[in-house]
Amino acid sequence: MLQIVKRLLEGDRRSLARAISMVDNDDPDSQDIIREIFSLTGKSRSIGFTGPAGAGKSSLIGALVRDFQTMGYRIAILAVDPTSPITGGAILGDRVRMQVTMDDHDVFMRSLASRGAVGGVSNSLRNVMRILDVAGFDLILVESVGAGQLEVEISRIVDITIVVLTPQTGDNIQSIKAGLNEIGEIYAINKGDLDGSGNLFDSILEFVGGTDKKPSVLKVSARTGDGVRELASHIDEKLISNKESITEKRKRMLKNELQEMIFRAVEKRAKSFLKDNLEYENYVTMVIEKKIDPYLAAERISATIMR
Repeated sequence: MLQIVKRLLEGDRRSLARAISMVDNDDPDSQDIIREIFSLTGKSRSIGFTGPAGAGKSSLIGALVRDFQTMGYRIAILAVDPTSPITGGAILGDRVRMQVTMDDHDVFMRSLASRGAVGGVSNSLRNVMRILDVAGFDLILVESVGAGQLEVEISRIVDITIVVLTPQTGDNIQSIKAGLNEIGEIYAINKGDLDGSGNLFDSILEFVGGTDKKPSVLKVSARTGDGVRELASHIDEKLISNKESITEKRKRMLKNELQEMIFRAVEKRAKSFLKDNLEYENYVTMVIEKKIDPYLAAERISATIMR
């Protein structure tokens, strides 16, 4: 593992890809990689792109890359794709839509399977971002798979969240009501050259303008390039001016991550205890025979597990 970490820090692309695969596949050795690099993380910034399927998130990310590069950022893109029911891997739809970006050897792109995680966000995503951080990518763009109301989960693991909407994706106001109004620092009305984009812009501005975050609403078109440079500049300004709030958000993110890890560890311990356990089976029998109620049985079993 030390050799992989050493090469990763030297910028070796093969070691970078291997480290990401190990983390994404939950390889037992992947924990050693994260332990080795953790103290070196925290330098990169992350932007999450979320919103309904078909809003043009991939196209917008591809259009923004050049402007971010002009600003001096070294870019990595993580596209969280739906999970293939056959292989369990990513379907890679976003790689097709970002073909121009893929041809740029200065940009690193990786598709990750959502693997059924809440909000279409892979459980390994946080650690993949840490690997990219120490590999020298100072701006990580994360596209979340379109997953309806669960799209709000992306905001828990990135510094700034951009909600992408378009007049072609149905009832966008209903999507906003579903929870996206609470997470966006920026709302991008993509395909701003289409009919209805002006009305959508006004509606979104009115709907989210009164929230505590006071998010920005911008009209862009990934197809024509209109407004893309302005959006990139606006994102850059927020990354610079919001350093204090980003620091506070990262504290909350680490707290949430640690909490999730504790829950998973406790669940793993409980499942291990219950498997072929005679004491557990005895409690099941007592509940069936009405000698004890299920609440008391669960309380006693839980106390035994947590000893």
